[in-house]
Amino acid sequence: MEERCGRSAKASARLAFALSLITRESDYQREQADSAQQCARRLQVDLEILYADNDAIQQSQQLLEVIQNRSSGVNALVFEPAGNTVFPQVARAAAAAGLGWVLMNRSDASIAELRSQYNLPICTVTEDHAGTGRILGRQLAVLLPEGGTVLCLQGPTASPVSAWRLEAMNETKPANIELRFLRSVHWTEEGGYKAVAAWLRLPTSHDTDIVAVMGQSDLIALGGYRAFKENTAGKERERWLSLPFLGVNRLKAGQEAVQRGTLASTVVVPPSAAVAIEALVRAYREGVRPPESILVTSQSSTWER
Repeated sequence: MEERCGRSAKASARLAFALSLITRESDYQREQADSAQQCARRLQVDLEILYADNDAIQQSQQLLEVIQNRSSGVNALVFEPAGNTVFPQVARAAAAAGLGWVLMNRSDASIAELRSQYNLPICTVTEDHAGTGRILGRQLAVLLPEGGTVLCLQGPTASPVSAWRLEAMNETKPANIELRFLRSVHWTEEGGYKAVAAWLRLPTSHDTDIVAVMGQSDLIALGGYRAFKENTAGKERERWLSLPFLGVNRLKAGQEAVQRGTLASTVVVPPSAAVAIEALVRAYREGVRPPESILVTSQSSTWER
């Protein structure tokens, strides 16, 4: 049975939401923005998009400014954290002001607490990171039936997404596949490029027989590919670029890379921002409160060599 939600906007009133994203410099964040804008236009919702420039303090200030500016007419806030914190105090301020609150690609105990105190659309919308990780493990099994060592380009330390994907991938990854880890500072192509370029300068990078390269995002994987292309030469370059490269998210750049064969596979992850907006619109216009957690499911996409 669907839970009813107290509506702070009349069903006939124009809705307005604020979407706070991490940075304009990320293709994934820009696709989040594009999908949200398309969804907002389709559902006739006003949407303000804010970027935190990878700064958690700036993001919290931006969110608080929206909450405190009651003349803005914003009904709810949607955000993807720029750092480790999910701003439970800001969430409480939003709920106290009668605003909906949607946390993307994270989980936090404060969501359940706020839902018990306020009859508002308060929830998380997140990629099924465990499902994504399991798909990655199965892709490795298909691409590498003989096993071997895979260079794993992880996402930023501050993001729990990296750990979630890795933990689930280990559930389906065959035992004959070992992982060697590099860390990208950002979820960007440049982050993947710098991680691999720095590694190639180490003598030990030439001692391991790597059989594939897996990036925890399409952009990180493509950055790694570019680093091998620009920082190696001759037969060494040919060997690196002949390896299967795997990614995640199937951004436009990722789709094109799979089609031309640069990426052997990717995991298709629909943008969560559009899902969040749809859930909020249903809550305000139909009075149907979203569940505490909404999972956005992933699918595999591969290129046959």
